[in-house]
Amino acid sequence: MLAAALGAALTLGAPAALAGTVPVPPAGSFPAATPKAAAPVPAAPDAAWAAGTRAYLVITAPGDSSAVRAAVAANGGTVFSSYDAIGVIVAHSSSSGFAAALRAVGGVQQVGATRTSDVPADAYNPALPASPAQSTTPAGEPVRVDMTQIKADQAWAVTTGSASVKVGILDTGVDDQHQDLAPNFNAADSVSCAYGKPDTRAGAWRDVDTHGTHVAGTVAAAKNGKGVIGVAPGVKISSVRIAEPGSNLFFAENTVCGFMWAGDRGFKVTNNSYYTDPWQFNCPDNVDQAAIIEGVRRAQEYAQSKGSLQVAAAGNSNLDLANKTTDSASPNDSTPVTRPLTNACLDIPTELPGVVTVSAMGTATSKASYSNYGRDVIDIAAPGGDSTGIYSTLPGGKYGSMSGTSMASPHVAGVAALLASTNPGITPAQLRDKLAVQATDIACPSDTRCTGTAAKNGFFGEGRTDALKAVGGSTPQPGTYFENLGDFAIGDNATVESPLAVTGVTGNAPATLKVGVTVAHTYIGDLKVDLVAPDGTVYTLHNRTGAGADNISQVYTVNASSEVAAGTWKLRVNDNAGGDTGKIDAWNLTF
Repeated sequence: MLAAALGAALTLGAPAALAGTVPVPPAGSFPAATPKAAAPVPAAPDAAWAAGTRAYLVITAPGDSSAVRAAVAANGGTVFSSYDAIGVIVAHSSSSGFAAALRAVGGVQQVGATRTSDVPADAYNPALPASPAQSTTPAGEPVRVDMTQIKADQAWAVTTGSASVKVGILDTGVDDQHQDLAPNFNAADSVSCAYGKPDTRAGAWRDVDTHGTHVAGTVAAAKNGKGVIGVAPGVKISSVRIAEPGSNLFFAENTVCGFMWAGDRGFKVTNNSYYTDPWQFNCPDNVDQAAIIEGVRRAQEYAQSKGSLQVAAAGNSNLDLANKTTDSASPNDSTPVTRPLTNACLDIPTELPGVVTVSAMGTATSKASYSNYGRDVIDIAAPGGDSTGIYSTLPGGKYGSMSGTSMASPHVAGVAALLASTNPGITPAQLRDKLAVQATDIACPSDTRCTGTAAKNGFFGEGRTDALKAVGGSTPQPGTYFENLGDFAIGDNATVESPLAVTGVTGNAPATLKVGVTVAHTYIGDLKVDLVAPDGTVYTLHNRTGAGADNISQVYTVNASSEVAAGTWKLRVNDNAGGDTGKIDAWNLTF
């Protein structure tokens, strides 16, 4: 979910609904922007707003809802928006007896409050998010380790994605003016769904935090020689802002609006790195939460029926979603209480039928420490970052790293977009099947919480998403890829080496030997990183650059054509100053 705080989505310092963890300092020269985006200029309260106003989902039969809408008004409410195609009305009322009275009306199937706090006055006269000033980026677009792990860099040789494929980013908004996003941004299909009805004014879709812009970059940052590259850098992305400014919460009516928009606008894929606030889990034995489940379920099914596949983050609470016990994080818009759960209680939208549920991997073969899991709940896994984070776009032309299932989900959304690009007319169900079949099996680690087989288990579902197989490319032959996932501590003023035995490769190494390096270390300006060939020849990869930036997560290209391939290669890291330590987290060679 959003990447900073846990909640409906994970994002930097985000509320509980985001599907991310705490932000990770970036591994490049552009520091992560920890403050939120500039606050929008507040609008004057509208005369229609009154203190104590609450929002409700009123569920009726799809079709003409005029009679039920009249009943809303007759019982002390107003219709804020309505979606007759699915029989969902968003109603507002300041009357404490509104829900009970409406439940007794003929034709009304369910009524549920969507929040435990008042609807903000901003809902009646929304302020436009600020448009941040843009930084510029020097040339340079290194391929990141998360992209090599899912073979996105190899998939680009087959396709970078089709501009006819539209991906919706349902999130905190997107900075459409960012130099790495502007080439692929689709303003015509972007919108704000904050408060539960479409706001199509130009710029209403912009980021009120940082989370949505980060997610958007992972899906489809342009392949333009600067910054970063997204999984599907040739597809189009649209922002559907469902987070409300100030709180950054994603209430049910906002999600309903977002899914209806996705279906009507022809989005092939949507990314959902959040959970629907204020309840981390919605339980069907609660009348309010039952209406939330039904309303969001109908909206998701509508989008799916129009050809849209929803991809969602599993959440960052390290919970077994197949064995729920308690929830102490809800409601997150007022005072949380501890309550018992059963497996009938759902994290939505991620646990709704038809949605692809994504867990996060910390390394190429391990579950991220924070990631939720669960047998027959998790569908697929992708890099989410752990100690080093996922490096992507931030508002204002900036870049930075975040960790979370919020970061894993857009990797899968990007692969789904590549699949849709190479399979015109593919249905959501077919996309789900192909994502599963073409994933790389990852066996359970030595952890009793993980059950199942290498083909399908509770930590990784069907396995790690694979962009190359998704687009029909050929996977490297055995013996051409070698990896050391062992941790090697880097002490102050010390040198450490991580060995990697290469076997089964004849002749010399290529002139384009790929060296993937993941080093977790504060102040990388202290470090010199070398590749040491079997004969002792040293190839310098990183030489005390980056100043105070943290962590190295990069793929280097080395002309090693004069070296015999077979033998023991080493990654050597030399720390040249005191005060900062770390570890070699993983590294690999691709011949």
